Amino acid sequence: MKNLNDLLLLGDPRLYQPCDPVLREELPMVKAWVEDLDNVMREIREKYHFGRAIAAPQLGIMKRLIYMNIEKPVIIINPEFSFLSKEMFEVWDDCMSFPNLLVKVNRHKTATIKYLDESWQPQELKLENDLAELLQHEYDHLNGILCTMRAIDEKSFKWRS
Repeated sequence: MKNLNDLLLLGDPRLYQPCDPVLREELPMVKAWVEDLDNVMREIREKYHFGRAIAAPQLGIMKRLIYMNIEKPVIIINPEFSFLSKEMFEVWDDCMSFPNLLVKVNRHKTATIKYLDESWQPQELKLENDLAELLQHEYDHLNGILCTMRAIDEKSFKWRS
């Protein structure tokens, strides 16, 4: 099982690579991938006291897979945005791949994605505010984009206090 030592850190070239879709025949592997994602997220929460979602490429699994666990686990396979609001907001974004750094970014206030669940059934999820930001952050990981690349300006970085 993967652990915190397997988490890719800022500067690892794999974090900047777009991911491939999860194929239907890979569905049996999703359970093991999610167990790894869940384990690392638990370790991040214990050590750094944050973490609500993690994208597969953060563990070197170069697939379009997001694991979110706030009130209950949600497995998001091959997500695609179907709506992003025109209204934006500023937020200090954090990332497990650089846990002590915060980055000020602009994000859409509302986001809706269509995706497949762990049973390969189509789903839709609409989120607002901080959860919409979270979803956009994780989605960016699938496209090789880090929040450092979305910083509002060169002064939009600070250390977590």
